[in-house]
Amino acid sequence: PQEARHEGVPGAWGGGPCYPGSVSSPDCIFCRIVRGEAPCFRIHEDELTLTFLDLFPVADGHTLVVTREHAENVFEASPEALRAVTANVQRVAQAIRRELAPEGLAVVQLNGAAAGQTVFHYHVHLIPRAEGEGLRIHARERGDEARLRELAARLARAVEDAAV
Repeated sequence: PQEARHEGVPGAWGGGPCYPGSVSSPDCIFCRIVRGEAPCFRIHEDELTLTFLDLFPVADGHTLVVTREHAENVFEASPEALRAVTANVQRVAQAIRRELAPEGLAVVQLNGAAAGQTVFHYHVHLIPRAEGEGLRIHARERGDEARLRELAARLARAVEDAAV
């Protein structure tokens, strides 16, 4: 998708490590997304994090905030990266609330296969919720590309507008 390109985006480091001085895993899908080698529908990025829509969403607006550094879980992530993720979770949650007006918002972080973690790179899910829905974290079907593009643009604008 076009949104995966990072040209002209401050802090985008292309084919290098996840961020200068970090450790990056060559086979990790989130590291590949951070490096610009795999597509994503980007919402926001800064020096320590990247925020994008889940390609297999369980709800409209299902968003992931990931660390640029490769850390498998909360036990390995640096305190600086964890603080940046938390700040961006709040920033993006507010954008989701303004743009999508969900009845609720699940903020979920999983550590280890036994907890349901399927991508072993530290990340937080933000999942818009409606009353009566069963709680799911992962979907099996890829989201509609046009819908993901539209949602990413809306949420990116909302995050940017809130920062001004």
